Amino acid sequence: MGTACFVQFGLLIFFFQALALVSSEEKECVPGFEGNMLVFKVERKHLPMGRALGKVGFNCSTQKTFIFSDDDHFKVESDGTLKVKKRVSLLGGDKHFSIHAWDSQGHKVTLPVWVLHQGARHHPSNGHGQHGQHHHGNRLEKYQSNHHEYHRHHPRNHHHQRHNTEVDSFNKTELTASPEVPVLYFPKSSRGLKRQKRAWVIPPINFPENQRGPFPTLMVQIRSDADKEVVVQYSITGQGADLPPVGLFTVDRNSGQLYVTQPLDREKQEHYKLQAHAVVVGSGNAEEPMDVIVNVIDMNDERPFFIQDVFTGTVPEASPIGFEIITIEAKDLDKVGTANSDIRYRIENQDPKLPSDNLFDINPVSGVIRVNARGLDREKYPKYTLDVEVADDEGRGLIGRGKVTLTVTDSNDNAPIFEQSTYEAMVPENKEAALVAKMTVTDGDEAHSPAWNAIFKIVDGDPEKCFAVKTGPNKQEGIITTVKTLDFEVNNKYTLLVAVENEVPFANTLTMVTATATVVVSVQDVNEAPEFNPPEKVVVKREDLAVGSDLVQYSATDPDTARAQKVSYKIVKDLAGWLSVGKDTGLIKVKSPMDRESHFVKDNKYTALIGAYDNDEVPATGTGTLVIQLEDVNDNAPTIDERIIKVCNKKPVPQMLSVTDRDAAGFAAPYTVSLRGMSKTNWTARMNDSKTGIILTLATDLPRGEYSVVLWVADNQGLEQNSTLQATVCDCSGAYVAVCEGAIRAGSVLPAVLGVLGAIMLLLLLVLLLLMFLRRRGGEKKEPLLPEDDIRDNIYYYDEEGGGEDDQDFDLSVLHRGLDNRPDVVRSDVLPILLPARQYRPRPANPEDIGNFIDDNLKAADNDPTAPPYDSLLVFDYEGGGSDAGSLSSLNSSSSGDQDYDCLGEWGPRFKKLADMYGGGEDDML
Repeated sequence: MGTACFVQFGLLIFFFQALALVSSEEKECVPGFEGNMLVFKVERKHLPMGRALGKVGFNCSTQKTFIFSDDDHFKVESDGTLKVKKRVSLLGGDKHFSIHAWDSQGHKVTLPVWVLHQGARHHPSNGHGQHGQHHHGNRLEKYQSNHHEYHRHHPRNHHHQRHNTEVDSFNKTELTASPEVPVLYFPKSSRGLKRQKRAWVIPPINFPENQRGPFPTLMVQIRSDADKEVVVQYSITGQGADLPPVGLFTVDRNSGQLYVTQPLDREKQEHYKLQAHAVVVGSGNAEEPMDVIVNVIDMNDERPFFIQDVFTGTVPEASPIGFEIITIEAKDLDKVGTANSDIRYRIENQDPKLPSDNLFDINPVSGVIRVNARGLDREKYPKYTLDVEVADDEGRGLIGRGKVTLTVTDSNDNAPIFEQSTYEAMVPENKEAALVAKMTVTDGDEAHSPAWNAIFKIVDGDPEKCFAVKTGPNKQEGIITTVKTLDFEVNNKYTLLVAVENEVPFANTLTMVTATATVVVSVQDVNEAPEFNPPEKVVVKREDLAVGSDLVQYSATDPDTARAQKVSYKIVKDLAGWLSVGKDTGLIKVKSPMDRESHFVKDNKYTALIGAYDNDEVPATGTGTLVIQLEDVNDNAPTIDERIIKVCNKKPVPQMLSVTDRDAAGFAAPYTVSLRGMSKTNWTARMNDSKTGIILTLATDLPRGEYSVVLWVADNQGLEQNSTLQATVCDCSGAYVAVCEGAIRAGSVLPAVLGVLGAIMLLLLLVLLLLMFLRRRGGEKKEPLLPEDDIRDNIYYYDEEGGGEDDQDFDLSVLHRGLDNRPDVVRSDVLPILLPARQYRPRPANPEDIGNFIDDNLKAADNDPTAPPYDSLLVFDYEGGGSDAGSLSSLNSSSSGDQDYDCLGEWGPRFKKLADMYGGGEDDML
């Protein structure tokens, strides 16, 4: 009985102790989530932004610091509500991600989350799920297995583990607590042909950047199932362990706890790949190496910044609202696609705030700055400065600042205006490119800009396009000129309407009127030259037209009909002198015989220029061209071209002679030939087969010498002429005439040598006579030009000897009229040869001898036969009639015979021959 009571009492004590233990365990709070997985079922594939999926439950919620999702499409509010941050499309039927939380001690817990579309029929495996072979179910099974593996070694949480529960949005969600530090187990190794477990996946380690420590900070624990039986030691290799940066991650070799030794920076490196090794002490590898991925979670630690310190742009002053000016750009080095790098723009300030402070706005997403209001005016406010800001986290986070400078450019909002509304101008007729008027305008736009530069246009009053207008160099002046000659008799006044615009159109937002000005152009009448009709007249005449015959009537009319002027005619150009024209009638006659074969005739045409002039105070002369087509007549007998031939006296070769007839083909070949005089005895002549050439042959053996051969040649009309040839007969045979040429050269050398010697002797004799003459003249004392007692202090030079304009108005054409009418006669001055030139006295140094110097050189020039004018043939011809001097026939020679011609001897050596002829003196050649 006592024993039974004792047992009952002991059981009671154990019961209360157990009850107290349970109560104490229930009161102990373990930080973490209220479950090991969260599943949400939704009825739509497309989830809009802002939709709430449900709430996340926490243990010890008062101790948690912050939570976040590693998928930027979702976010967790401070009260635990899970919402859609960005539009989500469940095209694959599901979406999974993780939620992370850190408590106040820096411990991290992770909760996997699944979002399932109801139509996909997803059932996470919980031991009772259906369709375990569904691919989505397999993927969920892997996550469940991993979490069960790293939770099963924390017995204090075993009583919290439950089955995962599917929930709809805003429905009750069952959660299980997670351990403070996740445990990663090495995968099970396959034995032989045994397949490795399909659901085994090593999840990555997500660790936030910029943690403040303390360091080293525990991240995860690495475990091997073999450590239950043997002693296992752990190590890691890879980047951040034994590769740069070396020592960033370390592992406790005995416990397998993985630490980070310093803050991570995602902007430098986003993830690290390590390999975990488990080694049995003294036995080798306990497990195959396991890959461990460390993902650095982005934190909002980078401030956004503009890519330029100052952005510059231009905006036309007449820009409409909404006009895009410039796009500014900023960057954020945080993770792309997260809120940490989601930036927004805004304009903080505008300077100046005139005419309003909201002239510009900015697209917060794209950064495009646009015109927001009207009122831009370059003339008043040429530049604006905008202070702009950029902030991440959709504009709620870190801020960067910059500046934008906008220059207001000129728009064509001011029309050019003429300084005068009416212009008057006077332009002479018949003047090309004559300046009519210059018109000046003003413009209020920016100088020398396209909106300021003026363009002029004639819009009315010029149907025949006689005028043109262009812009002057200063771009504010219109210059009107004529492009066609104006005719007073046709139109003596023009009224032009000129408009002015700018190089660019007027601003669309403004309504402006184009300015115009009126230009009245008066045509000034000038004396115009008479005009021939036609300007070129062609007549056909025989070349043997008789002198004095009428050739053609070629008249002109005066376009100045209002002046009633008289027209007169003259020959302007008549090189051969064949024509004359009636002064009042314009009738052209033959003045001298015409010749088609003259060198003045080209292609059977002779061209003359006829002038017509009016009787104005300043006569105007017009010209017309007369072309005479000359018809040929047989007025030229044929001639032989070769006049000198050489032939051998033995076996002579026939000589081919060419025949030329200046007449046309109808009065030339075929020709006939015959010998004349003694030539018939020694020579034979006949025409060739074409009757255009002569074959001349020596018929007898003549001694060597020079012979004249006379040939009679006639054309096909019988016009004949004798031609004489100089034939040289040589002692040779056939065509070889070398012996004859040698003899001729030998005979011609001696006379040439004798001639040269004679010239040299004559030259020496003349030099000797000249020396004797100079010696005799040198002894004579010349009287000075000025008396010795005439004292003059200065010498004056006078070099203005010309007269007035009336004294120099000579018509020199009269002196040449004679020879111009005879172009075939040429005057030739013949310079004397083999005569010594006179020696002239040099200028004396003493001024007193200047008189002797002039006198001596004057006499030397009078007696110098080598000085012009020479004793040459002078040709005199008919110089026309109507001379004002009258006839010279009234001058009669004296018949008394007592005329004294001795005075001719005093006129100098040039009149000595005339004095000898009339005075009867002897011809003194010395």
